[in-house]
Amino acid sequence: MKIFAHRGCSKQYPENTCIAFQKAAALPVFGVEFDVHLTADKQLVVIHDETIDRTSTGTGFVKEMTLAQLKQYDYGKWFGEQFAGENIPTLREVLTLFQHTHHVLNIEIKSDIFEYEGIEQLIADEIDAFGMHDRVIVSSFNHESIQRFHQLQPSIQTGVLFASLVTNIEDYVKALRSDALHIYYFHAYRHIIQAAIANGSTIRTFTVNDIAIAKELRSLGVEAIFTDDPEMMIAGL
Repeated sequence: MKIFAHRGCSKQYPENTCIAFQKAAALPVFGVEFDVHLTADKQLVVIHDETIDRTSTGTGFVKEMTLAQLKQYDYGKWFGEQFAGENIPTLREVLTLFQHTHHVLNIEIKSDIFEYEGIEQLIADEIDAFGMHDRVIVSSFNHESIQRFHQLQPSIQTGVLFASLVTNIEDYVKALRSDALHIYYFHAYRHIIQAAIANGSTIRTFTVNDIAIAKELRSLGVEAIFTDDPEMMIAGL
């Protein structure tokens, strides 16, 4: 079973920061997952939430601040004083960090709350600049965003994120021309997902932080898991 470090090594380090990614880059996991938003000055930044309130010393919406403004705040101190000084990384900084590793990068486009006009093209341009087409998966809960990205970069893998399941899910994903379904791990037990696996669909599940559950998912035919504790999963699987 393939292991993705969810937001980097986010169990022991502040999520979606350079130190969390540096620790993940040193691990023999298959891939790393992270989230991308767009700033007021059209810069791609790596952060999970629409606001910086939870994971920084500042407040406000990412979309309403420039990169320079976002860089003024601390993104590690909330997790522990020893991580004070961590900054919000740009997509370019994260791609640079992984440029010479083996890891597959799952870039989640966080446009399911706010529509970031042009974000798909900007992400595609960055992937082009690094020549990492065969090492990237682009996913989103915003399925229109997945459609737009596929039109721009049909050779790059995509994953359709689901918060809940829909009937005829296999046909739906095929219509989007997506390569995989990304679902909550507990949905993997559902008949509709077991049928999809039997029919050859690629299923990846989030967020799995229990070894016993990971082993069950592996036996069910799940291809990959996203975990906050990749070191534990490496040792347990």
